[in-house]
Amino acid sequence: MTDVLHQPRSTRVIVGLSGGVDSAVAAHRLLELGYAVEALFMKNWEEDDDPGYCAAAADLADARAVADRLGIRLHTVNFATEYWDRVFESFLSEYRALRTPNPDVLCNREIKFAAFLDHALGLGADLIATGHYARVTRDAQGATLRLCADPDKDQTYFLHLLDQSQLERALFPLHDLTKREVRGIARDLGLANAEKKDSTGICFIGERRFRDFLARYLPREPGPIESADGVAIGEHRGLAYYTIGQRQGLGIGGIHGSREAPWFVAAKDAARNTLVLVQETHHPLLMSSGLDAARPHWIAGAPPQEPPFRCLARLRHRQSLQPCEILETGASGCRIRFDQSQRAVTPGQSVVLYSDDVCLGGAIVDAGWR
Repeated sequence: MTDVLHQPRSTRVIVGLSGGVDSAVAAHRLLELGYAVEALFMKNWEEDDDPGYCAAAADLADARAVADRLGIRLHTVNFATEYWDRVFESFLSEYRALRTPNPDVLCNREIKFAAFLDHALGLGADLIATGHYARVTRDAQGATLRLCADPDKDQTYFLHLLDQSQLERALFPLHDLTKREVRGIARDLGLANAEKKDSTGICFIGERRFRDFLARYLPREPGPIESADGVAIGEHRGLAYYTIGQRQGLGIGGIHGSREAPWFVAAKDAARNTLVLVQETHHPLLMSSGLDAARPHWIAGAPPQEPPFRCLARLRHRQSLQPCEILETGASGCRIRFDQSQRAVTPGQSVVLYSDDVCLGGAIVDAGWR
């Protein structure tokens, strides 16, 4: 493994141990390098009255089993209050505004690399480590976030809001491994979680229906569903419960006079409380040649050069990098034009920017334009 900070034998690292296989192997790799390794299990959500969701107790048991197997100390901490204040309140605010946020991005900045980092430093750590699939390099100019070896697992999209102070203290021991290799190492170590299923979705929602969870916090405001040409085709349950490009869960069947083809959410008309659907996968209403975004964040502290300049962009995790041009950028926003029109540009989601394998930072999508 490369990108080692300091002399391992004199460096104390606390690993965020989630109970999953990735963080377990991250801890093992640091031990192999000779670091003084301890672990910390974070509980970020208080369970409600629905059993089986955000199963922190089961994850903690798995984390304890890993710590015992590796022979490292396991600390525990409850960040539920911090998560509610710094992540969940913003999550709800964005949905009230009919946008679609990505809480994992904010969780990394506010919890895993802020609250956790502060707590670990308070425990005497020099550095923290996680099981994220990403790479950090360091030189005289500072820390650089880069793509990892496994393009299917790369998580720089979710880490683009980190700053220099956070990255300087962070290690990503899995940066040069594929997921298959990680599971192979876990099997060789005899870890009970070697085949544990990857967590998907948002912890506080778990496997339950997203719409049912959101209805606990946001009022249902039903309204009409229309086709792009204004024909009424159904009723929605509340604009907040839908996202641009959505195909599943629209609650409409075969419609008399329309052709047999899937429907997609193309727009939310807040003024009329109307959901607009289209049938073509690449309908013009779903396509954007550019976008405006708010609150741009540059990991280096500033953009690589004055606009206009070219770079690459990703609008969602695992999307291939899309060539684009940064037309304008400032403290409050930026304007981006793509070489090829992009589908389902979604307000509230992140647009993350790259130069080759370097993650430059990103911004929050306000609106696409044609």
